[in-house]
Amino acid sequence: MGVVTITDSANALPLDDLLRLGIHVVPIHVNENGLSTPETEVDLAALHQRLVTATVLPTTSQPVPEEFAQVFGEVVEAGDDAIAVLISAKLSGTFQAADLGASLVRESHPSARIALVDSKSNSMQEGFAVLAAAECAASGGSLEECEAAALASVARSRFLFSPVSLEHLRHGGRLLGAASLVGSILRISPILTASDGSTGVAAVVRSQHKALMKMAALMRADVARCGLKRAVVQVIAEVDAAARFARELIEPIVGGPVPIVLVGAAVSIHVGPAVGLAYETIEPLR
Repeated sequence: MGVVTITDSANALPLDDLLRLGIHVVPIHVNENGLSTPETEVDLAALHQRLVTATVLPTTSQPVPEEFAQVFGEVVEAGDDAIAVLISAKLSGTFQAADLGASLVRESHPSARIALVDSKSNSMQEGFAVLAAAECAASGGSLEECEAAALASVARSRFLFSPVSLEHLRHGGRLLGAASLVGSILRISPILTASDGSTGVAAVVRSQHKALMKMAALMRADVARCGLKRAVVQVIAEVDAAARFARELIEPIVGGPVPIVLVGAAVSIHVGPAVGLAYETIEPLR
């Protein structure tokens, strides 16, 4: 008996990591031009470029409980435990769908052991928690140990991002804690973050260049205080800016190359063009 890690597609983990650790992905769907496509099958680079000029944005739809139930059921019937590490429940109904899916499986398999972890974020901050659970499972950890590893990762990680505009977030209703910024959209360049599962404000500056410098400064302070386990630069459309950001500001902190990871389709649709940064420290940040 082992532990199998399941997640949704909002985590932005590279395919190599998913395959290496045997992580199962239940995809969120992207709805565009009358078609519904699993996020895992979307051409991300092409979608990101469409978002730059799109006047009508694609929409997203969460997985249904039966999709999670199918994966959970296969894991349980193979004699294993299941842990699902998922996008923030405040940003998507995906967590609720997984919870209902787990309940469906428990009806026919009362002894099923299924744990759900709310990452309270998305993109690679969620991805780090998924990796923590899967790495624990790969080393022979129990379900309880894998759940604790994922929760510990959530407490050690941060996701900062600087969108070119707040319009996509406003349009998609994802501003929440950052809603007070709407009246100043044309005059500021905010640094946003995952705050208690919602979109919050980490800092406010006057240009995206200053926003990138501030993100690096925030990371440097966190690393000085809590150490560094891993970091990635994330990007939606702004590929050249992300490459410069990684090379000039983040790699000096890390002391080596930093991966640049495309943000997944579902999150990108709600954020729009942006440069971001996700990192995990050794000691808890909070």
